[in-house]
Amino acid sequence: MSNELLLTGGLLWDGIADTFHPGDLGICDGRFVSPATLKHPETIDLSGLLVCPGFIDLHVHLREPGQTWKETIRTGTLAARKGGFTTIVSMPNTIPPIDTPERLQELESMLAKDAAVRVVPSVCLTRDRAGHEPVDVPRINQLHPHWVYSDDGTTPQDADVMRRVMRAVAAVGGVVIDHCEDKRLSAGGVMHEGRLSAALGLKGQPRSAEESIVQRDIALCRETGCRLHLQHLSSAGSVELLRHAQEEGLPVTGEVTPHHLLLTDEACTRYGTNAKMAPPLREESDRLALIDAVRTGIITAIASDHAPHTREEKAQGWEKAPFGISGIEAEVPLTLTELVSRQNLPLATVLKCFTMGPRQILGWSGTPFAEGEPADATILDIHAVPYPIRVADFLSMGKNCPYDGMESRFRVHSVLLAGKLTIHPNTP
Repeated sequence: MSNELLLTGGLLWDGIADTFHPGDLGICDGRFVSPATLKHPETIDLSGLLVCPGFIDLHVHLREPGQTWKETIRTGTLAARKGGFTTIVSMPNTIPPIDTPERLQELESMLAKDAAVRVVPSVCLTRDRAGHEPVDVPRINQLHPHWVYSDDGTTPQDADVMRRVMRAVAAVGGVVIDHCEDKRLSAGGVMHEGRLSAALGLKGQPRSAEESIVQRDIALCRETGCRLHLQHLSSAGSVELLRHAQEEGLPVTGEVTPHHLLLTDEACTRYGTNAKMAPPLREESDRLALIDAVRTGIITAIASDHAPHTREEKAQGWEKAPFGISGIEAEVPLTLTELVSRQNLPLATVLKCFTMGPRQILGWSGTPFAEGEPADATILDIHAVPYPIRVADFLSMGKNCPYDGMESRFRVHSVLLAGKLTIHPNTP
């Protein structure tokens, strides 16, 4: 098979110039080259399709090592590829957690063997994710300079521990990615604290459980200079805190999940524990504030927080069922449908949240599609005939998802990863 590929006829979106223009892409040995230099390429016609830089999901739980009854590296990354992603950031809350150079090395060996997309593994903030002792950032950085650190699923509750971690990460040019939750305020809460939780007789989590840690982390960012990325923001108050931090010039970014853009706490009555997630789905005013934050560029990344669980685990009821949904395969089409088709956001604004925003957060340099860059791209059908999402068809082992039957007007056609094109079947 030729190591040369010519993608022709597609509409290219330039994420830096923010322009759409017809063009061809040449690929040789897994990297972009000038089409004129190709000698005997395999040619693929992409007429009618939109070609974007490879999509990145900053927040994915692969569950391996340690929880392979929920998901494996192979199934999770195949799901990511089907969802349109060429790169994902894996969370370190595995068993054991990824908190030492040795455990990171072991994980990378597993990824090299089984991953279907590029995986950037994040490393814990604290030993065993216990929140007490910072990881050895200098030693980890010797293996991977400018690494990504997170205790996702929790955060150090001790502000001094968090400050020490952020100082260490700042010293190596890394980024702290934080799940903002004050456990004293959220303890026992299974959904948003509000009218509906009271009506259902369920303990809720107040917005202050998130917002107080957002405020703390921003203060520590100001003090330490550490780059800070705030995961899965859910409240209008968090958006305001992020906006003020950015206006101050602090290196703080934020992400939002598709479920917080699509759903409110009302979904808990329809989908049951498949709508149980952390942070919880909140009210319509919060959802609209998150959408506006994407519109105005305050939030620069959309990430799935893909969190697969078994049906049996989710069937344990509100008190015992784990938090989280499996959704990376529906993330792109549903988000584009909601934000572009229904909320009238510019297409480019949403595309940036899957491409240029995550690249900036990860500290990546280089220009997508430029000669010599890795040949990664996400190819979309933006004129798809409306079709329903079918959770039963997910490649992920996790079917814990409230998206079943939701209509999409966008489709992931194919993914180009290191010069290899994977075309998805044109079926719902």
